[in-house]
Amino acid sequence: MKFLTTRLSGVLIIEPDVYQDERGWFLETYHADKYQNGGIPLSFVQDNCSSSVRGTLRGLHAQMSRPQGKLVRVTRGEVFDVAVDIRRGSSTFCSWESVILTAKNFKQIYIPPGFAHGFCVLSDIAEVEYKCTDVYVPGDEITIAWNDPEIDIQWSLESPILSPKDMSGQSLKALWNKLPDYQR
Repeated sequence: MKFLTTRLSGVLIIEPDVYQDERGWFLETYHADKYQNGGIPLSFVQDNCSSSVRGTLRGLHAQMSRPQGKLVRVTRGEVFDVAVDIRRGSSTFCSWESVILTAKNFKQIYIPPGFAHGFCVLSDIAEVEYKCTDVYVPGDEITIAWNDPEIDIQWSLESPILSPKDMSGQSLKALWNKLPDYQR
């Protein structure tokens, strides 16, 4: 199993060991001790799963008073997954990291608290599963505009399918007073 660091401190790409033969494949999708040793210090308390059609963009989301770390993987299809540093005072504030997650490449991304998360669907259908380090709290979430020019994410689509919540996402500038301070 490989835990690959990224240019955003705490954001990790995980490449699990996959054992394949004529019967199919096997892998560990999570092992507390191995993931802690790999750089994921928090425990997970909630699992979520979504199914989306091609062109759907979900995000950019983050919780403020109960921030969530997320361990994300795809069980069907393919997505372009993104983490954005929204910690005021961080040297990488407003920077983003991306990875293509597919059911065939088995990669995962760990997004620590203090980051926003989003993804767009590249396949006909994608199923995304993610573990969270805190529970979802309605009313505690912010939604950052998927096309905020200050972040300038290079999404692979120009006219995504968005939920009403994601359509009303705000710029980082508009959300400035709600953003967390960088914690060393």
